[in-house]
Amino acid sequence: MRALGRAERPPEVVCAPGNAGIAADGVRCLDVGVDDVEGLVVAAREEACDLVVVGPEAPLVGGLVDQLADGGVRALGPTAAAARIEGSKAYAKEVMEAAGVPTAGHVVLRDLDTALVELVDATYPLVLKADVLAAGKGVVVCEDEAEARAALEEFFLERRFGETVVVLEQFLAGEELSLLALCDGERAVAMAPARDFKRIGDGDRGPNTGGMGSYSPVAEVDAERARELVDLIHQPVVEELRRRGTPYHGVLYAGLMLTDAGPSTLEFNARFGDPETQCVLPRLRSDLLDLLERAVRPGGLEGVELEWAPESAVTLVLASGDYPASSSLGDRISGLEEAASQPGVEVLHAGTAADERGGFVTAGGRVLNVTASGATLAEARERAYAAAELIDFDGCQLRRDIAAEAAERVEA
Repeated sequence: MRALGRAERPPEVVCAPGNAGIAADGVRCLDVGVDDVEGLVVAAREEACDLVVVGPEAPLVGGLVDQLADGGVRALGPTAAAARIEGSKAYAKEVMEAAGVPTAGHVVLRDLDTALVELVDATYPLVLKADVLAAGKGVVVCEDEAEARAALEEFFLERRFGETVVVLEQFLAGEELSLLALCDGERAVAMAPARDFKRIGDGDRGPNTGGMGSYSPVAEVDAERARELVDLIHQPVVEELRRRGTPYHGVLYAGLMLTDAGPSTLEFNARFGDPETQCVLPRLRSDLLDLLERAVRPGGLEGVELEWAPESAVTLVLASGDYPASSSLGDRISGLEEAASQPGVEVLHAGTAADERGGFVTAGGRVLNVTASGATLAEARERAYAAAELIDFDGCQLRRDIAAEAAERVEA
């Protein structure tokens, strides 16, 4: 919302369903659930929306863009067929193989008995992925066979994520990189790279989450290198999906591993990724609204080059106490105004709700994002942590090592 507010002609924005923080920013929020595809289409038509930008993955996979088009409403985001690149890990592997995109070796496991046989001669560590949307929690890195067996039982017997096949993937070592690209159905245009932190605990310990923090830029991936990676990863996928009759419009997020043997693709998201977007968009100096309008049109991004501020940005996620196993509801949040008033700081709401006293309470696993900008990565990081310290709610979890090594390398 705030990035759109910096457009040359800031649009009127409505949000469905939004949250308490978005409403506090003066954006009108509609009481329509994110999974209510029919209701969202009705709302978009009643509001006479010029453009609908679909944020979450569930309505994309559920066909919201398709149904909006049927209702005569322009929308930015992939169709259900194209959004399978996120909705199915097995389908993403199939597309990458067809497109010649580098990715880790894998096998698809369709039942527990077959899966257990695969473990006998497997090399550890290995990665197991549920083949469904899982809010970043469906990936398990297994250090040995015992951990792999336990994870498979959780997938197939306990059905933690419902009915699903499982992708067993080779473990890759290296530096992770998040690279978003704007796509117009024909071409992919690189955005600024970012790096996120998936594990819940410092030192990358504990279970995977939807992301506990991020930073941008990434020193070893300059603009030229980012374009090279998009040419290697995103562009072939866009071309393959177009060949299949499912052209990709919107943001294509690639989670990459930069290994000694070269870059390899871990996953795709069919949208702006969280929390990387929170540290990427504050650095964008191009007109976001114009870019989104262009991406809707086939070939609309031809000749476009994005402009970025030289400053760094660091995003910290403040999560509830039991996350990622569960989330906390109703814990009162304090210190928001003071944190948001700090130099270069934005506080963005994720899992919050308004309470009867006009304040805010927790309403989800990842509660808040604190993003700070600075002339250097170290300054941005210092500002982000100083602001985060001003915020408090029961059980608040906060990683203390976001961007720490990167800031030290830059200063060395």
